[in-house]
Amino acid sequence: MNNIVWLPLLMPFLAAPAARRVAAALSPRLAVWLLTATAVGLAACSTAALALLVVPGASYLPVVAVLGDLVRPLTSGEPTVVIASATAAAGLLAWRAAALVTAVRRHRADLHRARSLAGGTDEELAILPDDHPDAYALPGRPGRIVVTTGMLRALDPAEREALFAHERAHLRGRHHHLLAAAELAALLHPALRALREPLGYALERTADEVAAAAVGDRRLAARAIGRAALAGKAASARGPRPRVALAATAGPVPRRVAALLGRGTDIAPAPVRVRRIVAAALLACVVVSGASALGAAQNLHSNIEIAQGESPHG
Repeated sequence: MNNIVWLPLLMPFLAAPAARRVAAALSPRLAVWLLTATAVGLAACSTAALALLVVPGASYLPVVAVLGDLVRPLTSGEPTVVIASATAAAGLLAWRAAALVTAVRRHRADLHRARSLAGGTDEELAILPDDHPDAYALPGRPGRIVVTTGMLRALDPAEREALFAHERAHLRGRHHHLLAAAELAALLHPALRALREPLGYALERTADEVAAAAVGDRRLAARAIGRAALAGKAASARGPRPRVALAATAGPVPRRVAALLGRGTDIAPAPVRVRRIVAAALLACVVVSGASALGAAQNLHSNIEIAQGESPHG
């Protein structure tokens, strides 16, 4: 096993700085897809790299050697180092797998609890009798817009429509799937946690733009988001909102409002050169990570043929 197997484990650390620039440099929709693809791609490659590190060490086990028809270990490296690396990689894989299972179970339990509180009807709008202002898009079949009576009292009718349009955009765009993918990717590699915040911001900005187009008034959309955020400042700590449920009051609301009003940097796209550099930096991390994992896999395959007493080109 050559040293390129380590590159997929290092690439997420290099991708994190570029990810922080993506949401501001690119359009919200493009930023969403680029960040999601980066998170999933880097998580998959780093997981594959760990699996590739396990195999050479496992080849020292008699049962593995018999099953693989191996006449020698898969590497000529120092056995102590190879076995130690394989043991550490296997431990990390088991730990991350357990974390994934726990996260999925918690996610499903949160959604089940939230949907139970929202009621069992198929109506799009679910009104909760709660004085604490809150509103969010609840994923499921069908997806629902959940709003408390406290939030309804805090907004006028036009602002409510803008708020509902925002949450409807999350549901129709299936943004919860993208956010969940980033959450799970972060469990596979800790450096990918840095992509969660810019992705969340890009998702909210995407829904902001859809809501503004739906009501035909950017100022109205900005006012609705701002007032909802002020009214629901203390609601998130008390409400039944699941972790992957997206809400108009999430993220840096002042920055989002400024973008809707044309006063922030987001409304004026970054120079084409800057956008290309930022996008290329993220894509390069994914490409290098994938190519390294593939190269390491090919190298492992050659080592297996050699260990079986065959010619690697035969």
